[in-house]
Amino acid sequence: MRFFKIFCVAVLLAAPVAAIAAKDVPDSADWYVYIDLQRMKSEEAGKPLYDWFNDEVILEVKDEAGIDIEKEVNSLTAFSVRGEGPVIVVEGDFTTETKDKLMAVIAAGGDISPLKASGRTYYRVGDGDGDGEVSYKSDDIDLTLDSLDDGGWVSLDIKDKILFTGTEAQMKNLLANKGRVPGPGKGKGALLVLTAEKTLLQASMNTGMLSDDGSDDIDSKILRNTEQVAFLLAIVADKLAVEAELTTSEPEMAESLASVARGLISLAAFDDSMDAEMVAMLQSTKIEAKGNSLNLSLAVDPGLVVRTIGN
Repeated sequence: MRFFKIFCVAVLLAAPVAAIAAKDVPDSADWYVYIDLQRMKSEEAGKPLYDWFNDEVILEVKDEAGIDIEKEVNSLTAFSVRGEGPVIVVEGDFTTETKDKLMAVIAAGGDISPLKASGRTYYRVGDGDGDGEVSYKSDDIDLTLDSLDDGGWVSLDIKDKILFTGTEAQMKNLLANKGRVPGPGKGKGALLVLTAEKTLLQASMNTGMLSDDGSDDIDSKILRNTEQVAFLLAIVADKLAVEAELTTSEPEMAESLASVARGLISLAAFDDSMDAEMVAMLQSTKIEAKGNSLNLSLAVDPGLVVRTIGN
């Protein structure tokens, strides 16, 4: 969980991108994550999850960076494009004070000489020599980011958006399109995108990008035999709907993975340390193999999700 907190700090202070929905992730992306904080805190079923997120992430970002995510950030999208690096998107109602703080961070670890593209201003962050650490300290901010690698480019010049890209070409393309990127195509290799009317979180990954560490555990075996994994967390009625989909290289593998998943759920039901509510949730999980895809879905009480994450 510490990694996730650090990631959120990096997203908000090392710089973000044009507001894009998960459907706007390009074909060449290796992974993406989309979080709708505005919906999470405004929907009754999403509030327990938002309260957990507030305790675990938002308060720490406020303490370390002096930025109030709760008041200013509506949604966050991050994805990585093959051969180009990450693009991070934060959309919200940003105050002048927040933008000033971001400029101070940019000045601490980059070059405040403004660059121009399509009439918009952007800045270089990091020194480009592989040492991506940015450190900034003041009376109310004590922040060190050491995960920028070769740095990146930042723009605060699109209304209600903060932009971060791994390459200058990505930034120029974004600014030319007013902070928006083309929607995904249907070509081979395009990421799976699971959608719902009231989405809280979406994520997807091309598992081929993961290196095989030779491990023989179940997680490694599953990833080794899949091509893509997608995840969705949404609100349906008064519950949280969870859906995951895996694509495999051949239909027989999808059937095998479905059988493995059902077996693991059956075994979990005999775990004495698992409470009855969790067992009931697992047993209500729907698992279906169709072609070379495996789909898993369930509806769960929001409080149970938070308790599970907390443990």
